[in-house]
Amino acid sequence: MWNIWILVICSTLLCLCRSSAIEVDYDPKALIIDGQRKLIFSGAIHYPRSTPVMWPDLIQKAKDGGLDAVETYIFWNAHEPIRRQYNFEGNLDFVKFFKLVQEAGLHGILRLGPYVCAEWNYGGFPVWLNNIEGIELRTDNEIYKNEMRIFVTKIVDMCKEAKLFASQGGPIILAQIENEYGNVMWAYKDKGVAYVNWCAEIAAAQNIGVPWIMCQQQSAPPPIISTCNGFYCHTFKPKNTLIPKMFTENWTGWFKKWGQKDPHRPAEDLAYSVARFFQAGGVLINYYMYHGGTNFGRTSGGPFITTSYDYDAPLDEFGNLNQPKWGHLKQLHAAIKVGERVLTNGTATTKVYGNGVELTTYTNSITGERFCFLSNNNQIEEATVVLEEGNIFVVPAWSVSILGGCNKEIFNTAKVSTQTSIMVKKQMDDETAKLSWMWTPETIKDTLLGQGIFTVRQLLEQKRVTSDVSDYLWYMTSFDVNGTSWKDATLSVKSSGQVLYAYVNGHLIGSQSGYAFQFKNPVSLMPGTNNLTLLSVTVGLQNYGQFFDKGPEGLNGGPVVLTDNKNVTIDLSSNTWKYKIGLNGEAERLHDPKSPHSRLQFSSEFLELFIGMPTVWYKTEFKAPPGTDPVVVDLQGMGKGHAWINGNSIGRFWPARITDSNGCGTECDYRGKYNERKCLSNCGNPSQRWYHVPRSFLNDDNNMLILFEEMGGNPSQVSFQTVTVGSICANVSEGNTLELSCQGGQTISQIKFASFGDPQGKCGSFQKGSCDADLSISYLEKECVGRERCSIDVSDATFGSTECANFTKRLAVEAVC
Repeated sequence: MWNIWILVICSTLLCLCRSSAIEVDYDPKALIIDGQRKLIFSGAIHYPRSTPVMWPDLIQKAKDGGLDAVETYIFWNAHEPIRRQYNFEGNLDFVKFFKLVQEAGLHGILRLGPYVCAEWNYGGFPVWLNNIEGIELRTDNEIYKNEMRIFVTKIVDMCKEAKLFASQGGPIILAQIENEYGNVMWAYKDKGVAYVNWCAEIAAAQNIGVPWIMCQQQSAPPPIISTCNGFYCHTFKPKNTLIPKMFTENWTGWFKKWGQKDPHRPAEDLAYSVARFFQAGGVLINYYMYHGGTNFGRTSGGPFITTSYDYDAPLDEFGNLNQPKWGHLKQLHAAIKVGERVLTNGTATTKVYGNGVELTTYTNSITGERFCFLSNNNQIEEATVVLEEGNIFVVPAWSVSILGGCNKEIFNTAKVSTQTSIMVKKQMDDETAKLSWMWTPETIKDTLLGQGIFTVRQLLEQKRVTSDVSDYLWYMTSFDVNGTSWKDATLSVKSSGQVLYAYVNGHLIGSQSGYAFQFKNPVSLMPGTNNLTLLSVTVGLQNYGQFFDKGPEGLNGGPVVLTDNKNVTIDLSSNTWKYKIGLNGEAERLHDPKSPHSRLQFSSEFLELFIGMPTVWYKTEFKAPPGTDPVVVDLQGMGKGHAWINGNSIGRFWPARITDSNGCGTECDYRGKYNERKCLSNCGNPSQRWYHVPRSFLNDDNNMLILFEEMGGNPSQVSFQTVTVGSICANVSEGNTLELSCQGGQTISQIKFASFGDPQGKCGSFQKGSCDADLSISYLEKECVGRERCSIDVSDATFGSTECANFTKRLAVEAVC
């Protein structure tokens, strides 16, 4: 990791490796690769959250962004969905993924876990583990440890067979065992301590020839290396001072849940976090995420994690450059690497100036080379610092200036000199874009009549029954109200989450959602026998926390109670309950174009009568949008459900889940510690409206979209669109080089605004200030229009002198792609 790499991960493993091809070692300063001390920048790209077709492009963009390594988790539940039945095909081919990483000239980090968190369903554990008698997960339990040992050994053996470890000439330089266990170990007490020691033992016994790491695990036993995760890790100190200081998860943003707004972490603050870490002696940093991707299928966890896992990462959900974050970090990486030799071989001294200002000087005692970090931790005031040599530097609040030779500022984390790309959705406006819909109802008559698959005299926990093969579990019972009619009764159901629909005598009486809730609804009962059907729906299983695996879903004992207007109650919890797993449409594979049911059951007749009704399947055919831009399907108007393209799941949808209208501001102040409640957008809108359709899912001719609508929605507004750069903006100080570029083969078609002087305003509303160079627009038009990219030296030499006062001039640009 020591070539200054940026890694994106939740946890990391460090291993010693030796071979004729690559040597990886470590000391208190750095990793040694090929005999050279290196700083490492790495980023997390999780292979199941993208498709194999996307991998080479994502990896290359990571390399172009200045990364030295790519890390990924290994997802146990994806690879072993059924006990001893494995899947390593398609986007689960992690061996191919790492080979592509090596072909690109990058290193790899293997986050084996096998608990991964990752906002992934059940934290990456296969649910069948939960149903093994006597098992306890993530603790000193022999049954669990045996299953974990089998899986870990299998993955390591596959890596060895493919020669993926650096000790074999492969790309993997670090491996991780467990993940953030130190955050929850207290709850497992002595058994937790024993478990951590056991994890270290089985890792070391694998003999992979590279170091192992544990993130967030200060008690990691040797030779395992403890690392740090968070928004900031510059104050982190490994318990063993002889090991490298590594930041294995620098959170580039945050994940989003249904009903929540979009979180954004400013590029200035992320860069500040990175620079502070290297100022404090760090040697490896990994971004989590560098590319977030999409929670295809039912992989999102939480519960309530959205299908999008964009994470405000440097590469967005669709693989586009998230500017200015991607470009700002690229410049930061290059600046730090200027001092790599001094940072990995020199000694550091720090001078505290007060008011949050510190100067850290790295000096190579042999060559005399120096490299400095001048940081200003003050959240409000900029600092003017005069160094001993007489050099004067102005450091903005909450920023770090990187000084080459300790006498020239080569980068400041708060000064963004890269473009901002405004992404837009474009809809096809020809006749082929119009969608014609067919429909078929989800047949629920059997469950409304109480026809189940098995019977138990209790309310069971949902995932134990379903083994998570479906989001849906039906609970059915009947009861007698002794010949009287309860017209003013109340049905009360205690649910452990996440969504509940209640039917009485074949009629839907209400629904509710939440982490755990008490459903209460008026109900009118008939004299004699009544049927009660409860449909419980999961929206991603829990993935984090102590004993998260025991967290119940569904009704889990209830109680389920009926109360009349005289407070007479009937407790149905111990009734005879019948159960059915999943939907009939799932069993018939209505989402699969090859299924005979999918071909025969859909009809276009009486469509208007069923729009807005719950539990309806919709089907349409469409042509793929032309070009190479990423494709999304806009599901505006739909309620909640699941979507498939040509039989491939693109995940759950829930456009009906609207965020509240408060908390979003037009300005985002990067200064001060970031948290996931800061710098929000998308207030008052669906949590997620657009859903990623990888082009590898599309055919050249006809394509099929299948939607299962769970709660009621209208497909008439659904459309396919492409994601592209609409406009690009920049506001760059003189002395820098501005690079403008469009993506996807687009060219710059127009310069809407350009001013070199003291321009005012922001992107979309730039205005000329009191001074402006006459050549601003004409020069940009000559150099940039008609080209995919152009490079501009921001200086008087380029634009000519201006009649500005004595201040640092800026170039503001807005262009159209």
